Amino acid sequence: MKEHLWKAIVNGDPSYDGRFFYGVNTTGIFCRPSCNSRKPKREHVRIFSTIREAMAAGFRPCKRCRPDLPRWPGEEEGNPAGERGFAE
Repeated sequence: MKEHLWKAIVNGDPSYDGRFFYGVNTTGIFCRPSCNSRKPKREHVRIFSTIREAMAAGFRPCKRCRPDLPRWPGEEEGNPAGERGFAE
């Protein structure tokens, strides 16, 4: 795995969302780089270019970051849609 991808995962960098997804072999779950879940050990991580690729490898979407669903326009990291009013 390339170092910049690992740093994006460890730092939860939202600028990498949509550019790649990562799966955790020990859980069978795949996430966005910005996911707030516990960070995996590097040796347990697999990198995928697409959601379809991750699912074809037998991984399921994370229930926290929901990589299988599109983001709402203007959605802020750490504040999922539905937790703030629409009139803001």
